[in-house]
Amino acid sequence: MLIVSRREGEKLMIGDDVEITVVEVAGGAVKIGIEAPRSVPVYREELWAAVRDENRAAAGAPATLPQVPKRA
Repeated sequence: MLIVSRREGEKLMIGDDVEITVVEVAGGAVKIGIEAPRSVPVYREELWAAVRDENRAAAGAPATLPQVPKRA
């Protein structure tokens, strides 16, 4: 993990096309702005983890299809 110190208005670059800007520092909270191409998904970690866990649960569930009545 890379740990850096930044002040309000300062930025970080990730690759050539993702820019992270420190927008505000107040108390124990830091607001950041993220500029990235639309092709790069950006999620809050807790939402990403919840979706990942749901996907894993769905992938592990038994796949059953409804029984189709036989034609007479």
